[in-house]
Amino acid sequence: VQLQASGGGMVQAGGSLRLSCAASGFTVDGADMGWFRRAPGKERVFLASIVGNGGRTIYADSVKDRFSIFRDNAKNTVDLQIDNLKPEDTATYYCARRIGSMYSYWGQGTQVTVSS
Repeated sequence: VQLQASGGGMVQAGGSLRLSCAASGFTVDGADMGWFRRAPGKERVFLASIVGNGGRTIYADSVKDRFSIFRDNAKNTVDLQIDNLKPEDTATYYCARRIGSMYSYWGQGTQVTVSS
């Protein structure tokens, strides 16, 4: 199982980014997947997840109005659309796969930097 996050970069506040998590060794269709981020000097926090065959989505309250998580089964990716970026969104973003109650597999992270 491998996860490869991509799509980060430097953007101005108000812009948008789409992060992508490419999976190998398993199919994202039906898998429980999540996105997290770690800002400089802070702990890693949960952002969003997509679970089960029905694709139910769960969001942290702080991002639910601007972030969208979805699967692209054709590409075998789980993507995170981020709109109206803010400087406080500056962080390293990670995708992960949950097995049971734990996120057991993690990607390497992709850096997002938002300038004001």
